[in-house]
Amino acid sequence: MSRTEAFFDTNVLLYLLSEDTTKADRAEATIARGGVISIQVLNEFTSVASRKLQMSYPEIREVLETIRAVCKIEPLTVETHDQGLRLAERYGFSVYDAMIAASALEAGCKILYTEDLQDGQIIDSRMTVQNPFND
Repeated sequence: MSRTEAFFDTNVLLYLLSEDTTKADRAEATIARGGVISIQVLNEFTSVASRKLQMSYPEIREVLETIRAVCKIEPLTVETHDQGLRLAERYGFSVYDAMIAASALEAGCKILYTEDLQDGQIIDSRMTVQNPFND
């Protein structure tokens, strides 16, 4: 799979820091192949890492630097927002999940790695949701 065919939701990145070594290893292997994330993913990761994981900003920057080295960053645009609203309405996604899916579609990704949506679901006949932690 090419670097731009896969999009990673925030939860996949957060498993890099998990005490569950099986999930941490799976997340690392999946992300190491490369893919795409959005600015929203960077912001959500930072929020959870600082608030829930009590990481310092230098520690967060270090982890994000590694992630940014292997992932293309998809910008947030008005078009992404509009697409996200359409997806939220059409599929019943939360607004935040819809914005992640919209960013992935805008980037031309074929796979959205996430735990938050239905594994195997096909979005707009162009992208498949895949839970990277399912066996």
